[in-house]
Amino acid sequence: MATERSPRTHRVVVLALAGLLPFELGIPHRIFGRAKDPSGRPLYTILTCGLTPGPVRTDADFAIHVEHGPELLATADTVVVPASYELGPVHSEGRLTEELAGALAHIRPGTRLVSICTGGYVLAAAGYLDGRPATTHWASAEHFQRMFPAVRVDAGVLYTDDGDVLTSAGVAAGIDLCLHIVRRDHGAAVANETARRTVVPPHREGGQAQFVDRPVPEPQRASTSAARAWVLDRLHEPLRLSDLARQEAMSVRTFTRRFREESGVSPGEWITAQRVERARRLLERTELPMEAVARETGFGTAQSLRKHVQAALGVSPTAYRRTFRAAEEAAPEAAPEAFRESPSRAAPAAPAATVPSSDGPSVAAGSVH
Repeated sequence: MATERSPRTHRVVVLALAGLLPFELGIPHRIFGRAKDPSGRPLYTILTCGLTPGPVRTDADFAIHVEHGPELLATADTVVVPASYELGPVHSEGRLTEELAGALAHIRPGTRLVSICTGGYVLAAAGYLDGRPATTHWASAEHFQRMFPAVRVDAGVLYTDDGDVLTSAGVAAGIDLCLHIVRRDHGAAVANETARRTVVPPHREGGQAQFVDRPVPEPQRASTSAARAWVLDRLHEPLRLSDLARQEAMSVRTFTRRFREESGVSPGEWITAQRVERARRLLERTELPMEAVARETGFGTAQSLRKHVQAALGVSPTAYRRTFRAAEEAAPEAAPEAFRESPSRAAPAAPAATVPSSDGPSVAAGSVH
């Protein structure tokens, strides 16, 4: 039966509200449904419920049929609220309807709560976001803040992670957030394989801007993608900004401007994030000593590795490895308490690692902008 649950599988329940956007509704099913352990066992069970069983209107020219009512929320380990264009008083007055309040009352204390785009209005109206950081689609952020002054709204980021409550901006940022949750629960290797199966980028930090000047290069205009591919094969090496610019036959100044326009971050910040991501994989998959991990990732020394991993993940490399080794042995349903990633730590500058500089010797990333 579709609702039967493996005793060791984390259950995600998606709440489908009238006026929902079909794309956002499908994101949790697509991302969590593709997450598997090394043996191929699904790591999540994903189910959908509505305020009542039956048809649910969408913003398209079709409805969807939901088999389960809100009682299903009581069985969830994680509840996801996707966007809706028909939130009524939730959007206009900042209050829940009696029916929606009754549905949310089924959620057990300690359940992880996730919103995609304007789904954050539901969490805010229920009081779950009071005093917490949150985001939503940039076009709704000003209204969201006026409606819910107790929420610490960040209008620019892709997603926020406050432990048991996570919110995302619109559309593709929901993919980023779900992949982030998979990474938080089961490590970089599982998240990267899930992204590969879904044919999406494996990692965009939550603190990255919601939109950049030119995310897609103009026709007949060179991009910086070749330089990024070149870097990924050489993360363990000293890298100079002039070397990256040379891959695209650009001046350093033009390359730096173009890189930020396309990625939303500086070359130094991007490379640091890639090095941390590689360090994650090595810490999860290998028994390499910290000095070796530092060399393989371009951080140079164990001390530098420790500073960057601590800044990005909130824990030391040793603690990160220990957490995910224990998680692998115990196969827990939820993220280990020892690891909670904060978006405020996303994409830090690298004060000690070797990252692109000018034509001279490689220098600290803090000087790269």
